[in-house]
Amino acid sequence: MGRLSSVDPSSYSEPELITTEHSAIHWKVDFDATKLRGSVLHRFNVLSSNIENILLDVRDIDVKNATLLAGGSEQPINYFISDPVPDMGQKLTLELPAGTAKGSLNVRIDYETASNASGLQWLNPNQTLGKQHPYMFSQCQAIHARSVMPCQDTPAVKFTYDAVVEHPKELTALMSALIDKNEPGKTHFKQEVPIPAYLVAIAIGKLVSRRLGENSNVWAEEAIVDACAEEFSETSTMLKTASDLCGPYVWKQYDLLVMPPSFPFGGMENPCLTFVTPTLLAGDKSLANVVAHEIAHSWTGNLVTNKNFEHFWLNEGFTVFVESKIVGRMQGAKELDFRMLSNLTELQECLRTQLAGTPELTRLVVDLSNCGPDDAFSSVPYIKGSTFLRYLEDLLGGPTVFEPFLRDYLKKFAYKSIVTDDFKSALYDYFKDTDKKDKLGVVDWDLWLKSEGMPPIIPKFDESLSNVTKDLANQWSSKTVDELAKSKDINQPISIHQLIEFLGKLIESKTIVELNERKIELLENTYNLKNSKNAEVRFRLNRLIIRARLIQRLDEIIEFANSNFRMKFCRPIYRDLGAWPEAKPAAVKNFLNVKDQMMAVCSHTIEKDLGLKET
Repeated sequence: MGRLSSVDPSSYSEPELITTEHSAIHWKVDFDATKLRGSVLHRFNVLSSNIENILLDVRDIDVKNATLLAGGSEQPINYFISDPVPDMGQKLTLELPAGTAKGSLNVRIDYETASNASGLQWLNPNQTLGKQHPYMFSQCQAIHARSVMPCQDTPAVKFTYDAVVEHPKELTALMSALIDKNEPGKTHFKQEVPIPAYLVAIAIGKLVSRRLGENSNVWAEEAIVDACAEEFSETSTMLKTASDLCGPYVWKQYDLLVMPPSFPFGGMENPCLTFVTPTLLAGDKSLANVVAHEIAHSWTGNLVTNKNFEHFWLNEGFTVFVESKIVGRMQGAKELDFRMLSNLTELQECLRTQLAGTPELTRLVVDLSNCGPDDAFSSVPYIKGSTFLRYLEDLLGGPTVFEPFLRDYLKKFAYKSIVTDDFKSALYDYFKDTDKKDKLGVVDWDLWLKSEGMPPIIPKFDESLSNVTKDLANQWSSKTVDELAKSKDINQPISIHQLIEFLGKLIESKTIVELNERKIELLENTYNLKNSKNAEVRFRLNRLIIRARLIQRLDEIIEFANSNFRMKFCRPIYRDLGAWPEAKPAAVKNFLNVKDQMMAVCSHTIEKDLGLKET
């Protein structure tokens, strides 16, 4: 495959020669054909004289016309589209007139999306809660914006946008922007803060809202909107806490949209409108920390952005670090450290399973020359990245020293796209005239950024909450069912997060004595697992049932896998089932039946996990 360009291995665009400043989008939403039809008018800034063409990213897009707009006149321009590169898309070349000068250049492209565009999900009425109306939503991260519009689909480029969306009158349209004007069947949007293409987002459905705070609402289908408002009632507090940590919130509005179950991620930090999975609806706010994560992205990722996805840890590692601080300020330092230790259990599991065959993807900074960002996606940038930042914070003297640097870093690089060396330079620059300068001399950057596997140094965390889960996991893995049944220790009160962490540690136990039907039933009865609404608990229980090889419970495992297509849950379930010879045929059959209900990023990776597609 090779690198598609010098700035970004996953994009043909050449931001060093030309960059998008503003995009005006006009879409007509066609639910019958499952297509967006319309145009995008890009205002480019030409940085180099005499460039002969503009290179844009597309994926299965049908371009109808390309037009140069200048001095009130319209001039058709030649264009051609390259053959597709698997998982990457195609190059759209727009030929420019000879002698094109530096400066502003307006080009309109008329086009329509493919009916199966990888960045769009179309649901028929039966696939929605209300069963009356269709629903459509986008998911453009990492490189799926190119399937929604011809663009410079690289986080190296940030642009403002406005949009006019024509849609069925009875449905509500929302975007990662502020609503500028509402007409029946036509909604106008405006995003005045520059964003990368992957943050352009749209959702259309029979949606209603409830107020969460002064500049915050939650949107969902009618049947669940009140439960959503209750579950995410702490959103305004999280937003205030994040602003105290990171600086002013520049996006004006912070709304949540609770998605259909086929949404592939826990959350997506689309500006002004975070998308979240319905699997967060646990009934006790215990999984609402995902909202803290998405709020943190308002600064780390959306305001300061990785220049390409080889440096994804600058988005995600910083966001987990800030998320843990929001949780710490709201729930205490012990809880902060417990969450970071729990993350390390999750990382260990990811290295053992998902990335076992690709150790090079366990580095903090990865090489994407021959690998698409979707295939490289894992918990490594999140957890290894946040662990590195905690290590630096501890080294330099703790939060009172590091948090002012964090605010300075976010202010320095606001509205920009950066690589790891930019962060490193900012760190050394900030501390160069202080007594902390020598401390930075002990940081082995190569070890942290390039070594494979777990973080090279684990910071000193408060382990009091974690030790309880460690002890429980040891007991359940080393004792027989009869011994456990007589033990009083297993009945000690634990929090829901300790329960999740304990089950995760049990999955990671190398050996479990008597992992059979009786032990699973004792586990379920002791911790009331059968009645749990918590998707994180149910996910881990199902993985233990698979490990116990209880084939008689295969139906309920598949039922859980079909209840949502969040990749965090369905990928490990399918991987586990794929490694169980008796269950694999049923897993493959089920996957083939439901894969059309999944977003492309989800079905694509599960196909590879199950060995149905070459990696």
